[in-house]
Amino acid sequence: MNAPENKRLTAEAAVDLSHWWMPFTANRQFKANPRLVSSAKGVFYKTPEGREILDATSGLWCVNAGHGREEIVAAAARQLQEMDFAPSFQFGHPIGFEFANRLIEIAPKGFDKVFYVNSGSEAVDTALKIALAYHRVRGEAQRTRLIGRERGYHGVGFGGISVGGMVNNRKAFSGALLPAVDHLPHTHDLEHNAFSRGQPAWGAHLADDLERLVALHGAETIAAVIVEPVAGSTGVLLPPKGYLEKLRALCDKHGILLIFDEVITGFGRLGTPFAADRFGVKPDLFTTAKGLTNATIPMGAVFATAKVHDAFMNGPEGMIELFHGYTYSGHPVACAAGIATLDIYQREGLLTRATRLEKEWEDAMHSLRDLPNVIDIRNIGLVGAIELSPRNGVVGARAYDAMVAAFDEGLMIRVTGDTIAMSPPLILESAHIERIVSTLRKVLSALE
Repeated sequence: MNAPENKRLTAEAAVDLSHWWMPFTANRQFKANPRLVSSAKGVFYKTPEGREILDATSGLWCVNAGHGREEIVAAAARQLQEMDFAPSFQFGHPIGFEFANRLIEIAPKGFDKVFYVNSGSEAVDTALKIALAYHRVRGEAQRTRLIGRERGYHGVGFGGISVGGMVNNRKAFSGALLPAVDHLPHTHDLEHNAFSRGQPAWGAHLADDLERLVALHGAETIAAVIVEPVAGSTGVLLPPKGYLEKLRALCDKHGILLIFDEVITGFGRLGTPFAADRFGVKPDLFTTAKGLTNATIPMGAVFATAKVHDAFMNGPEGMIELFHGYTYSGHPVACAAGIATLDIYQREGLLTRATRLEKEWEDAMHSLRDLPNVIDIRNIGLVGAIELSPRNGVVGARAYDAMVAAFDEGLMIRVTGDTIAMSPPLILESAHIERIVSTLRKVLSALE
């Protein structure tokens, strides 16, 4: 078929859009009127026709150091020339070990092992498998139950959608999800927590639902609980004060591993290297991806404590301890990009920069609460969300229209349901915050 005609493609940039089956996209709607970007630098994209688009989402929560970082490009190019690929099954390469050492330097105390993967989805499935295998090697093979949370997002692998709690990600595959899975209640409650600044005061008691699941199934059957410290993809749901602390205490009480999904919150998003640092709660495993390489090359990593790792280090030395991994685990070019990314984070103070901008960002976000249809605003670190009231019978339509209008006004935002979610690059300046807010004010004021 021919490429759909549309108003955003110039003759020079026109391409056939028919063959790419796009992810998480209404393909027919998009291809009828696409939103294309063709270059990027700093906090801006450019469209094929040359319009400047302020990136208020760090791509997809991932370009933490901003676009077009020459150091990362150069590091990846050098590594491609030196060695484009090496296997990590029974072989290794120095840069993979170097990157792991660098990551452990910024990890929360007690974490000293890294398992490489290629994405957040793979990181989650890897962490779940490690948790199950951990209990087996310790003689508790009956611990097979996994506990997720309603409205949680943990990628799109079968493990991730099983413990995840976003219905549209699950329902088409419901007959094939993991069987021994339960979910804690989510923490979002507009009646108690609307327009909270930072962590809401209400909701720590929701962690107590883990006790109900323990009573129902028996603690001896539960392997792990997995949560996002801040639930991003579902619309920026913040942990109530004391919630994560209570969850940690309950897991300790019942011998259950606690996994944090830090694919979004890792690498400075909350003003600390990891959310575990921000909230002062240490999990047993945590997943990362996105900002790990500034999104230049796909990569993820699972961080493990010595307690978890060392449980596997028994039996004959020639025995493979964990039958798991991927062809591209620890890809040398990804490692090179990751090391260059860490150099930028540390040289420019980006792992903590959100702390300095947080109050300004918070005030700017909450200045929009007077606009029509705004029913909640949430923020922490350099993450913000504006929840809109849904149109009657058409959930998500109002926010979608806001996203399209914002793009036409030179701003990229992300929407989930009727929530606008933002996570701008950590190199953001005050002028960029002002532009984001003024554009949103214009868009939301005109929205039906």
